[in-house]
Amino acid sequence: MWRNFLGVVLAAMFPATVVASDATPHKILKDEVYRTVDGRSLRLDIYVHPEAMRTPSPVLVHFHGGGWARGMRPASWIGFRPYLAAGFSVVTVEYRLAGQAHAPAAVEDARCALRWVGTHAAQMGFDPRRIVLSGTSAGAHLALMAGLLPDANDIDPPECAGAPRASAILDFYGPTDLTALRPGTTALHPTVANWIGPRRNAGELAHRMSPAAWLSAQSPPIFIVHGDADPIVPLAQSEVFKKRLDDLGVQADLHIVRGGGHGRFDAASQLLLTRRILAFLCTQKLTATASCEI
Repeated sequence: MWRNFLGVVLAAMFPATVVASDATPHKILKDEVYRTVDGRSLRLDIYVHPEAMRTPSPVLVHFHGGGWARGMRPASWIGFRPYLAAGFSVVTVEYRLAGQAHAPAAVEDARCALRWVGTHAAQMGFDPRRIVLSGTSAGAHLALMAGLLPDANDIDPPECAGAPRASAILDFYGPTDLTALRPGTTALHPTVANWIGPRRNAGELAHRMSPAAWLSAQSPPIFIVHGDADPIVPLAQSEVFKKRLDDLGVQADLHIVRGGGHGRFDAASQLLLTRRILAFLCTQKLTATASCEI
């Protein structure tokens, strides 16, 4: 049920009216194992673009939301049709939830998924120089962490070292500073505390798990989406994050959805958002689109 629900949500976020109706995958690979940890296999779904076997395609790697504690990757590619129309293959990622393993497990999994995409690029027809990471809410946090961590870090599992560099990140209302989700108090937000787990250095780990802690002038371009009526992740998280990116000289765009909640955007807002995302990716030379106008 969750997978079907998430597919509906993604389809609403990226309306098919903005793309060709015949944008369909050439090949679908379900439940590909990208990592086995603590006796558990973690899996990907892969939707290969029709041109990928002839010319390596850009690839979108997507992480679902759910407060690091629930949810699963979408059951279908339908919600990603605009990306397929723009030339992308799509990979959706399963990762360990808080009830299975506390932080930094989900970030480790995200990095391992990114490395898998890089090491299997030739086999799948992916262009390893055009990897875009995407996520919603907690999934956006994981996309940011996967794309912002430098090559040398103390988070990557040894078997997952050497992940390729992301070409861009799409951040849909993700938390960027896990220590500042409850303004006016030093206590961690309950959702963050649940993921971090009971430990003496919870605040320190929450800082290390914050994308804002890993920004640099070498960070990839980032497109940020946030509703100004979001009751879960404050808009200020994205505004401060965007200012940091600007100060560092990193290419970034913040799209604020007026009246938008935590991803519950009206149809007109969704349509404009989709066009702006595709235009942003086009300006980064990541799409097959000839014109970058929205």
